[in-house]
Amino acid sequence: MHVKSTLFIKSATKPQQYPEGDLPEIAFAGRSNVGKSSLINALVNRKNLVRTSSTPGRTQLINFFDVNGTFTLVDLPGYGFAKVPLEVKKQWGPMIEKYLSHRTNLRGVVLIIDIRRIPKEEDLQLLNWLRTFNIPPILVVTKCDKVSKNERERQLNLIAKELEVEKAALNPFSALSREGLENIWSAIEPVLE
Repeated sequence: MHVKSTLFIKSATKPQQYPEGDLPEIAFAGRSNVGKSSLINALVNRKNLVRTSSTPGRTQLINFFDVNGTFTLVDLPGYGFAKVPLEVKKQWGPMIEKYLSHRTNLRGVVLIIDIRRIPKEEDLQLLNWLRTFNIPPILVVTKCDKVSKNERERQLNLIAKELEVEKAALNPFSALSREGLENIWSAIEPVLE
């Protein structure tokens, strides 16, 4: 996909605040500090559309971005470990669940896993939830430049086994080399149609 324009629309915490309109939406979800912001910035070819941070849990709202005037990219708060107050963290689950269950123009969810980690309970719950509601998951494995080739293959096999998918269903990605961008767009584009 050739991204010509990307504009921030708004942030929201509840359905009444979501942007109106019927453009298809692709949401991005993953544990805190999984490289979600770097992936989104690389996909839309912008350095700082989505703020990156070394502190997990910076995204605390649902952020909506217009891409080319043809679809909306939705950045969901990271789940799991994050240096934020427990009260804030407790709000994320219901906020994400409400978005995923009520948004009729949601076409797919990019579920992001760090190659150095084995999927945890939250990842598996989200994947099962998406399957239950027939929302296509697009599985992206980030930070592939941080491991050796042998370690990468071993981890991809472990992640595929844990998620109960074929290894071919995983889209390896590196923000450093930008490896995997075309494959990820190739997985997103059919879902948008």
